[in-house]
Amino acid sequence: MPADAELPMTKKTDRTPIRWLVLALAAASLCLGALAPVHVAEAQEQRYQRRSILDFFLGRRYLDDAPQAPDVQQPRRQQRKRPPPPKAVVNTRTAPPLRTVEEEPAVQKLGDARTILIVGDFLASGLGDGLTAAFETSPGVVVEARGNVSSGLVRDDYYDWPEQLPKMIDELKPAMVVVMIGANDRQQMVTDTAKEKFRTDGWFTEYRRRVLSFGKEVTGRKIPLLWVGLPAFESDSMTADAVQMNQLYRNQVESIGGEFVDIWDGFVDENGNFIVTGSDVNGQQVRLRTSDGINLTQAGRRKLAFYVEKPARRLLGTQASPDLVRLDSSNLPGLGLPDNAVEHTVPISLSDPNLDGGAELLGARPPPMALTRSPRDLLVEQGEMTPAPPGRVDDYRLPVAKAPAEVSVK
Repeated sequence: MPADAELPMTKKTDRTPIRWLVLALAAASLCLGALAPVHVAEAQEQRYQRRSILDFFLGRRYLDDAPQAPDVQQPRRQQRKRPPPPKAVVNTRTAPPLRTVEEEPAVQKLGDARTILIVGDFLASGLGDGLTAAFETSPGVVVEARGNVSSGLVRDDYYDWPEQLPKMIDELKPAMVVVMIGANDRQQMVTDTAKEKFRTDGWFTEYRRRVLSFGKEVTGRKIPLLWVGLPAFESDSMTADAVQMNQLYRNQVESIGGEFVDIWDGFVDENGNFIVTGSDVNGQQVRLRTSDGINLTQAGRRKLAFYVEKPARRLLGTQASPDLVRLDSSNLPGLGLPDNAVEHTVPISLSDPNLDGGAELLGARPPPMALTRSPRDLLVEQGEMTPAPPGRVDDYRLPVAKAPAEVSVK
């Protein structure tokens, strides 16, 4: 009996720790669920709602899926790759074909294309970019911009334009020369005899001589010269100097047969004030000048070239047309000639009387036989004249009296 009595006590003692372990695990799970964020708890509820109560209490798959503390490093799980986004469907019936910039065909310049040489300072370099875009589709025109950014006609010790320009002309043999210079010339000039300060009479006298000599390097070779004026600047003093220098350029260039291109109105408002934003070549409001108030943006360069493009196309004529092509054996139009032209050609002698279409003189053949006599034959041969139609001026016949109408008697 003592043994039998001890048996239930042993079983009761052995089962008590298991019950406490289950209760402890349940309490721990409730604490973890309370401490977990709301979105984590919702995710766990959705994932474990199909589990049995036995799986939950026994902890199956729970330790692997439970949220971990932020300071515990866990192996990074492999994320599922997201499917690529669907490609845009293009309706080929209504949408135009998609083309990139690289697919745009470049216009091939002709071998005998005319060259436009652009010389000057940093503004001339910007003008070169704009004219290149303007004549991009013209196979008969090539634009060569040889501007030097910090150059001018005052500091010939830095860059000697009178010496470099003849070399460029001999090398490129341009059809015309475009000059835009002077933005860097507002400084002291060193001459052979003295140093002339800017805005003095001696400075303008020497500068006028240099402009005239520089222009004669072009017109003396019978090459058209286009001298582009300076635009307005944000600085009031620079704008006032630009107005005075533009008048000097116009007088000197026109005196030697060149053409002055005035661009002033394109970069000022209706009151003549400097503008940063204005209309481009398409009439849209864009930024024309950079933040320094001196340089030009890309749209400003294209607008600058718009003023030069007009006289340039006039001087180049049909050579500046975008439809200009060269015909060779690869693109000759079909003339419809037979394969063996000798078999279908009969030589004609210049002394052949049939060359003009017949061997008889005009009127040598007898007139065609007439079956009836004409009014002229009746009058000449038989003296008969056809009666004049009634009512004509030569109708001399008396009118025929009409019989009185009968009166009906009832």
